[in-house]
Amino acid sequence: MDFRSSDTITGPRSEDVLPTTATAAVKVVIVGGFGVGKTTMVGSVSEIRPLTTEETMTQAGVGVDDNAGVESKTSTTVAMDFGRISLSEELILYLFGTPGQERFWFLWNGLFEGALGAVVLLDTRRLQVSFDVIGRLEERGVPFVVAVNTFPDAPNHPVEALRTALDLPEEVPIIDCDARLRTSSRDVLMTLMRYLHSLAVPFA
Repeated sequence: MDFRSSDTITGPRSEDVLPTTATAAVKVVIVGGFGVGKTTMVGSVSEIRPLTTEETMTQAGVGVDDNAGVESKTSTTVAMDFGRISLSEELILYLFGTPGQERFWFLWNGLFEGALGAVVLLDTRRLQVSFDVIGRLEERGVPFVVAVNTFPDAPNHPVEALRTALDLPEEVPIIDCDARLRTSSRDVLMTLMRYLHSLAVPFA
């Protein structure tokens, strides 16, 4: 094959290359039902261009996928989303977003391996899709926080009403967020880190 200069593979962008000072990494998973904003959150907070596996939705999903409330959505994650944040020169945080449709949930098992914890992203217009998501985390013993993504037309429920509806213990944090905003998504991850720290260092 005749490779010309235009065929050269350039590799990753310089800003996407892992820092040479990195010596350790931790992993967090962002989970939730279909269309709750997982891909958006990973993209908003990642310091690198996120890896996504978004595919156009086709007729194959009709009658299989539950897209009630998000009928206008035209693409979906079919494997995972991936992003990265440098917590320090040595420590890297890897973010993995899970696919939302139940027919892809078999992929969750691998994504949860080695995860410190998870963010459950919630859409209050479709609370019921979060029940199975939270159940799977509880079965696996994965600690998590709940982040309520503030869609413009979503009902605003008091935190305690949401806690009761989701049957969550008092210590599990529930916070509001806007997954489109880097600062808001960062605050969600900081809440998760503080929660994980509280579990690791119990009160005397």
